Amino acid sequence: MMRLPKNPIYFLLLITLFQMGCKPKQNTTIASTENTKIVSEQLKWSERMALSEIHRFPDPTLLDFQEKPRWSYTNGLVLQAMSKVYEQNGNQKIMDYIESYAEKMINEDGSINTYKMSNFNLDMIKSGDAIFFLYQKNRENRYRIAMDSLHKQMELQPITSEGGYWHKKIYPYQMWLDGVYMAEPFHAQYALTFMDETERQKVFDKIVLQFDLIEKHNRDSVSGLYYHGWDESKQQQWADSKTGLSQNFWSRGMGWYGMALVDVLDYLPNNHPGRLRIIQYLNQYAEAIVAFQDHSGTWYQVLDQPTRVGNYLEATGSCMFTYTLAKGVRMGYLPKEYFDYGQKGFNGILKTFITVDNDGIVNLNQCCAVAGLGGNPYRDGSYEYYIGEKIRSNDPKGTGPFIMMALEFNQ
Repeated sequence: MMRLPKNPIYFLLLITLFQMGCKPKQNTTIASTENTKIVSEQLKWSERMALSEIHRFPDPTLLDFQEKPRWSYTNGLVLQAMSKVYEQNGNQKIMDYIESYAEKMINEDGSINTYKMSNFNLDMIKSGDAIFFLYQKNRENRYRIAMDSLHKQMELQPITSEGGYWHKKIYPYQMWLDGVYMAEPFHAQYALTFMDETERQKVFDKIVLQFDLIEKHNRDSVSGLYYHGWDESKQQQWADSKTGLSQNFWSRGMGWYGMALVDVLDYLPNNHPGRLRIIQYLNQYAEAIVAFQDHSGTWYQVLDQPTRVGNYLEATGSCMFTYTLAKGVRMGYLPKEYFDYGQKGFNGILKTFITVDNDGIVNLNQCCAVAGLGGNPYRDGSYEYYIGEKIRSNDPKGTGPFIMMALEFNQ
């Protein structure tokens, strides 16, 4: 028999230790749970990125790391992607975020804050896609007036001798791959929705012409890749004196064009003679980009020079290419074997570019922050220029396409 100590202090200590030993053991480490995360890892990648963007930029007018509200293509790109997430899952937080942009940027009379039509900047058309989504939900007249203004810009946009839209007023006689995506899907949807048959046909013809001219001037017949810009006047320092073309095949530039091809087909009627041509262009485009897909599944900043010093695997173009391939197959425009290339791209993007913070916030890394041609300071379109531009995480020109790409894989 155990003898109890005579000292009462020792006795009390034994009783306390016994009681502690009878209690269930508790983990003293506080583990992170889904309830403590800002973004749940149980959600699909598309919604996780959308909610991560909302967390990073609580004010949608400040997307793209801006200090002041502005009407711009980057806002429209991300918000259009978010609208597709909302249509899938009905998350009201996402809807509120999209509406917040319109509330702050479109006045009761339909005028658009910070937008100036006389700049004739094709980039400014892109946010019209998000406004179209809102108009379809609530039919607010100010949204229709705002879209009318964007349509009017397209009607008055300066053109090359063949009818190609200048990229901006400050870039005369220049067609960039970017501009086709910024303007044509919106303009096609506008024509389909609001115009009578005669006027609609005129707009569709103009839209198809833009693709025809890019194919005529920007496509390299040997590689099938597309040069970033073409200057009809051949006056720009970046332009070849004989062809007017810029020097390199820039990943995101080609990414914009691919998304334009698959998205404009959503609105171009089956009986329009240009529809089959655009599908043909898309097939040629797909054949070209998969030939330059890296073994990782992603693509390089300068597409055709993977081994050159300074080149790097780049996220925004990779997301755009993957989206284009996946949607092209889903819609029946591309042969089914291209889905495998898209799947390889999706897996490669997750492995190469995506990181997740402890709080569940999703990050897209290795994004080219910006690239263009001409301007001040002057951008010469050289290889050194494209690899020398700033690289950052969570650029909206990548997060928007990432969301749309993930939706294509229902992930």
